[in-house]
Amino acid sequence: MKKTSILFLQGVVVLIGILALFLLIRFPMMEGRAQNLDLFSIYSDPFILYGYASSIAFFIALYKAFKLLGYISQEKLFSTNSIKMLRSIRYCAIASGILIVLAGLYIMFFHHKDDDPAGFLGMCILTTFICIAVATAIAVLERILQNAVDMKSENDLTI
Repeated sequence: MKKTSILFLQGVVVLIGILALFLLIRFPMMEGRAQNLDLFSIYSDPFILYGYASSIAFFIALYKAFKLLGYISQEKLFSTNSIKMLRSIRYCAIASGILIVLAGLYIMFFHHKDDDPAGFLGMCILTTFICIAVATAIAVLERILQNAVDMKSENDLTI
């Protein structure tokens, strides 16, 4: 791949991270029940804190994707480090999916009787399926890359 394409993709990863961080900081202040609360009350809510803690897996996956793009730009794609990066991205996608399911279960069982959790639960289902799809695609890429690295090491040994 060209260096400009890799730099563009790295820029996209950084922009996704900045946008996600902005939404994590700004969204709780715009949420319905928090509109009349002070900042300490908004950000000390256990569910908001859970959202911040569970977003760590997402940001780790973004960092690993950025590093993987760095390996590609250095032409080190067919290495064990690239396979490790893909594996950790897959684990982060699985962890994010599990954490989203747990948040959905919490809202489903403990929501206020006047609230309608259908929209939140729909978003939980959608994002969980996205996490499953990402984890599956990464697992396939990891297996293909592992086979390529094995073939490369076999060819290096016979030469």
